[in-house]
Amino acid sequence: MQNNIVFRQGVQVMRVDLHLHTEVSHDCRTPLRDIPSWLLRTNTRVIAVTDHDQHRGGLELQAIVRDLGLDDRLSVIAGEEITTSEGELIGLFLQERIPPQLSPEETVREIKAQGGLVLLQHGFDPLKRYRLRPEATERIAGEVDIVETFNSRLSRHRWNRAAEAWAHQRGLPMCAGSDAHTLRDIGEAWVETPFRTVNTPAQLLAALQEGVVAGRWTHPVYAFGQKQWRNFHGRFRRF
Repeated sequence: MQNNIVFRQGVQVMRVDLHLHTEVSHDCRTPLRDIPSWLLRTNTRVIAVTDHDQHRGGLELQAIVRDLGLDDRLSVIAGEEITTSEGELIGLFLQERIPPQLSPEETVREIKAQGGLVLLQHGFDPLKRYRLRPEATERIAGEVDIVETFNSRLSRHRWNRAAEAWAHQRGLPMCAGSDAHTLRDIGEAWVETPFRTVNTPAQLLAALQEGVVAGRWTHPVYAFGQKQWRNFHGRFRRF
C-alpha cells in the first residue's frame, strides 16, 4: 500500500477527518475494505466512522485495520451520526448503537453514558435538511465537546465560519468533517496535527488542540453529481 508520510518543519503530521460514511450507511456504497489504503495514500491517519444511525461500521473497520497490521499507522474511531427528534448529532467513541428519534438531551445522555464525545456537525446551514434545530443546539450547548467548523458539503462556506465563531465563543475544540459518501471524498476536510495514534477521547482532544482546521469546500449540487459519477465508475471497474 502507498504510505504517504508528510513532515512540516521536521515534524511528522497527519490529517484527521471526524465525519464520514461507509457502506453501512443507507446512502453510501464505500466498501470498508477499500478505506485503509486510501487513508495511507492521503495521510488521513485518524477518522471517525459516523454512519447514519448505525455503529458497526467503525468496529468492523477497526478489525480490518488490525488484521492488516496497520493499527500503529491508522486510528479508527467508532461513531454514529444519530437522528434525534430535532436533527442530527454525532457521538464518538461509542461502545454500542444509540437508537434514533430520542430527544437531543436523551441522545447526549446516551453518548456520555458510554464515555463518548458529543460532536456538533453541519454548522448552522439552514439548507441542511437534518441539521440540529437552533433551539435544540442552544439547549445542549453546555454538553457539546467538539464543533465541526469545516464541513465540505454545506450550501455556503459562510456557515462553516458561523460554526467557528460559535465554537470560539464557548472555547470549544474544533474539527473538520468531509461528510464523505464516496471513497475519494474521505479526507476532503481535515485537521492537520502532529502524528500520533488516537485511541481515547483525551488523545483526540489533545490532537485537535494542536491542529489546524482546513479542507476543500464543494457546492452540494456539484458534489451530488460527483458522487453519482464516482459510484458509477466504481461499479464499472468491478466488471
